[in-house]
Amino acid sequence: MYLNSLNYKVKTKKIRLGRGIGSGKGKTSGRGHKGQKARSGIAIKSFEGGQMPLYRRLPKRGFNKIKKNNIAIINLQQLQEFISKGKLNNKILINLSELKKNKILKNKINKIKILGNGDIKDKINLEIDFISKSAKEKIEKKSGSIKLRTK
Repeated sequence: MYLNSLNYKVKTKKIRLGRGIGSGKGKTSGRGHKGQKARSGIAIKSFEGGQMPLYRRLPKRGFNKIKKNNIAIINLQQLQEFISKGKLNNKILINLSELKKNKILKNKINKIKILGNGDIKDKINLEIDFISKSAKEKIEKKSGSIKLRTK
């Protein structure tokens, strides 16, 4: 038997505030004497005397990246619809600038990913950033070409 094989948990005793002098945390319960912080119901973490606090004056940033990659996700079915409607020409190279020019994608988009949902009927030439395995197989089956962009 070793100490690390014992199945025993050490329990720390919870200190109960304000339960008499003998408890060690009696009388003022560790809050000191008088003052705003000694009173109950007071929260002054970022209070600036009625002035708008600094954290509310600054713009929200949170976890939003400043330099964000806006990736557009397009399915093969959608590509086929654009080609059949005449918004895209399958004879030329389909890339980010072509999709923006034809107003299929917004200007803030800077990367494209093609997914394999749906089917493609025409041979297409793509220049994109990302592609799923199923989409790649379907495009290559129709003898289309895929060129991955690198930065």
